[in-house]
Amino acid sequence: MPVIRVLGGVVLGLAASVALAADPDQAIRATLTKLQPDMPIEAIAESPMNGLYQVHLKGGRLLYASADGQFLMQGNLYQMKGNDAVNLTRQAESKGVAKEINAIPLNEMVVFSPKEPAKAHITVFTDTDCGYCQKLHSEVPELNRRGIEVRYVAFPRQGVGSHGYNTLVSVWCAKDRQAAMNKAKARDDVPVATCDNPVTKQYELGQMIGVNGTPAIVLGNGELIPGYQPAPQLAEIALQAK
Repeated sequence: MPVIRVLGGVVLGLAASVALAADPDQAIRATLTKLQPDMPIEAIAESPMNGLYQVHLKGGRLLYASADGQFLMQGNLYQMKGNDAVNLTRQAESKGVAKEINAIPLNEMVVFSPKEPAKAHITVFTDTDCGYCQKLHSEVPELNRRGIEVRYVAFPRQGVGSHGYNTLVSVWCAKDRQAAMNKAKARDDVPVATCDNPVTKQYELGQMIGVNGTPAIVLGNGELIPGYQPAPQLAEIALQAK
């Protein structure tokens, strides 16, 4: 993600030569724009910690900054509640991810729904050439049986133009996407098809929200789970996060 390229570490102290703006929002924006002109800032607001501001980036990621914009931090902010440490950063980032995922139209996904009304749903960034993606797909009927709707979005790990990308395009352009996805996950050849499709857009979205491997599972509350999870465990997590 671009912001990681810019910061490169956990804490970055900026030089005192940064010009201070009239208020924290302006000062922080001036700093970030100087570091990266296309920084995708969505909002800047006070964080739960006094004197610290949180910068919401498109895709759900958060940065923290001092009011004068001279200090930036990339990492997790925790709050102690009794004996528990609550990850406030993860909570805020999950809300941002949920917003992005919920904006994807269902007709741009490959959806496997339970026979009965779904109790919860998961959104899975998938690559047809991924072994653990294939293993997860073999458990979709069990997830459906447990009331979980599985919504696939495309994430060709080798990038646009790769074999996986071309297969995903054929899946999304098939007359029967579910049948084409089943073929792809079984390592059968999927008939080549082309059309206007969201594969590139979904791949870019995955990169923006922090997906770097497949399967990457997004729960209903926006929490991102990297990697395969067995159906019984995944269903329980999904029901808790709906």
